[in-house]
Amino acid sequence: MTKAEIISEIASKTGIEKVAVQASVEAFMETLKQSLVKGENVYLRGFGSFIIKKRAKKTGRNISRNTTIVIPAHNIPAFKPAKVFMNKVKSSVK
Repeated sequence: MTKAEIISEIASKTGIEKVAVQASVEAFMETLKQSLVKGENVYLRGFGSFIIKKRAKKTGRNISRNTTIVIPAHNIPAFKPAKVFMNKVKSSVK
């Protein structure tokens, strides 16, 4: 499902104009991104958590040059679904 399809679905279910729904969805995503950039996790009860995972420094290999490289420590965004959400998805998979 794309962002446009999500906006259309919300607009049809709520009766709100697509332009207003799009503005709300964009504002939500921007707020989510800003919170994660600041290092703040975002918790949505019953849906899941958007968290920052810390990756440690490690040694990798460049196989085309057959050399080792150092990959510095870094943070990545991640999503951890809520148990209720996960169980619902597990039970609906065919």
